[in-house]
Amino acid sequence: MNNYPVLSQLQAEALLKARQEQEVSAEVSPDLGLSTAAVSLSSEGVFFPGGEQAAWGAVEKIAGADNKCFVIRGGAIHDIKTFSEHTNLAYSLYATEGAPTMLISGFPMHRIKGTDPHRDTLEKIKALAPVVGRVLDTTTGLGYTAIEAAKTAGQVITIEIDPAALEIARQNPWSQALFNNPKITQLVGSSFEKIKAFDEGSFSRIIHDPPTLKLAGDLYSAAFYRELYRVLALNGQLFHYIGNPESKTGSTTTKGVIRRLREVGFKKVNPKPKAFGVTAYK
Repeated sequence: MNNYPVLSQLQAEALLKARQEQEVSAEVSPDLGLSTAAVSLSSEGVFFPGGEQAAWGAVEKIAGADNKCFVIRGGAIHDIKTFSEHTNLAYSLYATEGAPTMLISGFPMHRIKGTDPHRDTLEKIKALAPVVGRVLDTTTGLGYTAIEAAKTAGQVITIEIDPAALEIARQNPWSQALFNNPKITQLVGSSFEKIKAFDEGSFSRIIHDPPTLKLAGDLYSAAFYRELYRVLALNGQLFHYIGNPESKTGSTTTKGVIRRLREVGFKKVNPKPKAFGVTAYK
């Protein structure tokens, strides 16, 4: 887990402004907007509580890097990114004005147009409310869904197929509860396979937020939906994120998802346009 300062362009620009105004200290967020801390400014650079420091040249580099996130460790800055051996794709943490998202080969894993990843997550949770009992989160990602669900659920089981995603999450300040909340249990592997080990009717809520159909077609299949139905408790509820229902791709995908969910037994399959998905009941 990451206890080092993490900055984006937003925080770096605030530090440079304070330097220009010849301030000797400044209030800045060391965790991408979650909190603020007093930092000391000198001619050499910025000194953070806890002992980490960044030279002004490093701060200028961060300020010039649109939407990238950097961790400050050992006096050096490191771009938060990795390469996935599982997918052969590049993963990185992408800054927004709120919670960051994760880019996979340049594509954001959360909605960021007209919203931010945190508000996007809240819409999904709201669509499934009340989120209680034992919850299955089929795709961990940065863990935002699991973290939010755990605030009201008794237990959350979350599954991530790619260790690279968890590597990014460990460096993301907004993801830290994923690793320290005892109500959250992480599993690493394919949801398509892992779900087969769960008992019938063992979850009161399921949050299914898969990557695109192109990236994870098996998670949109009738075979997987049958497993979702099997492990969901009677009167339980599923939320399935699909994408923008007003887009051509989203509209087509939504129709197919609704048809297959009904075919495997789900009832009351209702569109939730604000959350870009559908809910379904058993």
